Amino acid sequence: MAAMQYSDIDARKKAFIFELDNVLYPEKDYLYQVYYLFAGLLEYTDLTDATKTTNFMVDAYTTKGPEKVFDELVEQLKVDEKYRPNLDVLLDTARLPLKLLLYQNMLTLMQEVVTDRKKLFIVTNGKPERQLNKIKQVEWHGLEPYLICYFAEEVAAKPEPDIFHLLMKQHGLERRDLIMIGNSKADSLCAEATGIDYLNVSKLL
Repeated sequence: MAAMQYSDIDARKKAFIFELDNVLYPEKDYLYQVYYLFAGLLEYTDLTDATKTTNFMVDAYTTKGPEKVFDELVEQLKVDEKYRPNLDVLLDTARLPLKLLLYQNMLTLMQEVVTDRKKLFIVTNGKPERQLNKIKQVEWHGLEPYLICYFAEEVAAKPEPDIFHLLMKQHGLERRDLIMIGNSKADSLCAEATGIDYLNVSKLL
């Protein structure tokens, strides 16, 4: 089935709200670069093989999920627990070797939203410091001045609708003006609780 286009979306919408990870870009592109940097740190301090460590972390992410990656390092590669904070700091602050690239369809959609003089919002769950670090390292192709970012956890994480109520109040928008594009149960429940239209990103990619 062909992906939806901007022209398929209700023309009366005045503002588009996006989650960040796996909606605008693939989150693994961020995490894998952080794993590469962390493996380099371990190689420098513990003389481990950085390539082997990176590949192991990527594999652990794929099979066990991001929250289990360090646990697997401790269990399988006998990495010292004392390095856990180092990985956390890198996840929040890493300067990546390569820019993060938007999904092409999402870049096109955002450019069309801006051309049509409508508002672009990113409303993201997750640690604000980490999410901001990701945003700063995306190749936005000149969209930066049009992006308005909200970090839900500064108010209440989605699916709590508080952040959307704040956004509408601050920008003079009503529920019918908004559409949310996300990829999780939290996103769809948040949109439902707020009474705004919701679109799963899979329909656009």
